Amino acid sequence: MSSRAGRTETASAPGTNRRRFLGAVAAAAVGATAVGSAAPASASPTPSASPSPSARACSRGSRSLFLGTYTSVPGGGAGIGLATYDEATGRITATGTVAGVSDPSFLALHPSGRTLYCVNEQQEGGVTAIRLSPDGHHRVLGTRGTGGAGPCHLSVHPSGRWLLSANYLSGSVAVHPIDASGALGARTALVTHSTPPPGPGQEGPHAHQIVTSPDGGHVLAVDLGNDTVYTYRLDTSRGELARVSYASLRPGAGPRHLTFHPAGRFAYLANEVDNTVVVCAYDPATGRLTPGTPQPTGTGPDTSYPAQLVVTDDGRYAFLANRGHNSLTRYAIEGGGSRLRLLGTVPVGGDFPRHIALSPDENLLFAANQRSSSVSVFQVDHGSGELRPAGSPFSSPVAVCALPL
Repeated sequence: MSSRAGRTETASAPGTNRRRFLGAVAAAAVGATAVGSAAPASASPTPSASPSPSARACSRGSRSLFLGTYTSVPGGGAGIGLATYDEATGRITATGTVAGVSDPSFLALHPSGRTLYCVNEQQEGGVTAIRLSPDGHHRVLGTRGTGGAGPCHLSVHPSGRWLLSANYLSGSVAVHPIDASGALGARTALVTHSTPPPGPGQEGPHAHQIVTSPDGGHVLAVDLGNDTVYTYRLDTSRGELARVSYASLRPGAGPRHLTFHPAGRFAYLANEVDNTVVVCAYDPATGRLTPGTPQPTGTGPDTSYPAQLVVTDDGRYAFLANRGHNSLTRYAIEGGGSRLRLLGTVPVGGDFPRHIALSPDENLLFAANQRSSSVSVFQVDHGSGELRPAGSPFSSPVAVCALPL
């Protein structure tokens, strides 16, 4: 059993994972056809000279949206959901599904815009590469094992040569090389978080995120089970990780997701278990992270299971998803990134917002609501940081990640 997020869960069959039961309910599937198929891990795409297909505009004013889900739960998706959204109104239209991928609960784009990556959040965890095509007929290149269980987050190193992933159930982080085609090679690193000991109510480490610092010099891994953020150096020639420091949060904080201020000197940490956010100072020279004093989420005394923060590119505002409270918290960022000032909360218009993301122009914010199987869209006021609902939520089966391009 796990006490993460304050929930007690019954034992499940092999191959399932406790994260799926945080709000997975039956939902109507998106009315779209599958357009992808599985391919061997060694498969490589035909070279293309066309512009980046992440692309951008499917037609004037219309852009691509990828949606992560679970495929192995009742009412779950059939793969990665494909959609478009109107840049002006935020209206979402389903366009299909990338089939041949299992439990793609988190998504990340290669810097080139040509390849999409997803985790396969299963007992035998994996990461999958998908070659994107301008005509929407995207192709699965293959899957590589992460060496752990329940991978829940991944990111691409800014060099575009390495894929980083976090195994939640195993408390480990992994590295895979990315070749010129975007396909993944054999794993080059696997590091398990063995120290410090687990926090109160935790049975072991639970790696929840791995991300590269803005300066590119370090890789940081957030571990909810150990109440710790680890800093590593990545050997960019061999794909190996070497730990250089770690920052401890107060026992029982349950750190889940770290987001950097664009200036690169501060980062903001969402603590899932104790319902707080923390401003952390970051030293690019050493990679050392120094947590400050925990701050409220504006959701009251009950645990609201904060999920994730996003920060605007101008460094003026931060937004936090609160799953238990079904709200988005707004913060003003002050002091060059050193302070968060609570502005208030707004209803998310769905149930259990697992993931939020800003559109490239930051005029829209998307919230993937796991329990209500929906995606809410908000208009972002750049002057005040206000969030205004942009129409009715879009139905999407067990939506746990939204990636607008």
